[in-house]
Amino acid sequence: MKLFPNGDKLFEVISRYDDLLTLEEKDDYEPGDTLALIVPFLVLHKISEDDIASLASKASLTGGATELVSQLQSKNWKVFCISTSYEQYAIHITQKLGIYAHNVACTPFPLDKFGKTLCKEDALLLQQAEQDILTMRPVTDDDRIKQSLDKFFWEQLPTTNLGMAIKEVKPVGGRRKVAALNRFADKYGQPLANWVVIGDSITDFRMLQAVEETGGLAIAFNANEYALPYSAMSLASTSISDLMEVLEMWPKGHRSGVEKVVKEKEKIGGAGDRGYFHWLSGRKDIDEVVKIHKRIRRLVREEAGKLG
Repeated sequence: MKLFPNGDKLFEVISRYDDLLTLEEKDDYEPGDTLALIVPFLVLHKISEDDIASLASKASLTGGATELVSQLQSKNWKVFCISTSYEQYAIHITQKLGIYAHNVACTPFPLDKFGKTLCKEDALLLQQAEQDILTMRPVTDDDRIKQSLDKFFWEQLPTTNLGMAIKEVKPVGGRRKVAALNRFADKYGQPLANWVVIGDSITDFRMLQAVEETGGLAIAFNANEYALPYSAMSLASTSISDLMEVLEMWPKGHRSGVEKVVKEKEKIGGAGDRGYFHWLSGRKDIDEVVKIHKRIRRLVREEAGKLG
């Protein structure tokens, strides 16, 4: 969204609207459907599939990610990526990490095709909506955001050619992440109790919850308050490779073994910006954990860390 003027401000408001729709449990709406809601504005500003792929080629990876994936694969782990990201982005990133394309689930996104459906009338409607959204502020203007964007996205936009076209964008978030995980689980004949999943935000909470409920290992990494309550354990760190010791314990000691390792690490505590482990299963008060994650999340994710 930063590829065009004020795109970041626009995104913050739409991202907040996504949270509001998720929290009210709107029918057939999943957290992460923000990626469908921003499509009209990408089309309006002539963003292309090549632009998205180009961003992915320049993107940095989370510290320690390459090492972690490589070490796990050398120990015969199968590594998957279930991402809300558009396919043009997710495929590039996972290639950098050495994750096979058939082990990636992400959002199919024919953006260039959508660009061809935009007419002058639709462009005017979008320009007006954009000007309106840019006068709103997340949280402060929640009621206005909800009222105004409900009208735009569910009444005005569906009557346009572009609105009808983008109905097919179904971002892989929420229940769709769980469905993707179940497809991988069936394909490899592994029940969810054998899986480790790592998530960080509102798009992941159902996936974390599904694995936690079966006795698998749900890990919140640099997470926010939407993901932490659904996880067995968490790590706040600028390097995801800090998880290696915990993951090595999983095949041998399963939950009880992992719990022991995590609680030992929790006693020692983190240092600087690394190694803050917490065992969350059964924990009532996570306020302190949320604070630590918030600090590291902002370091690692920069502006994206502010978003729900």
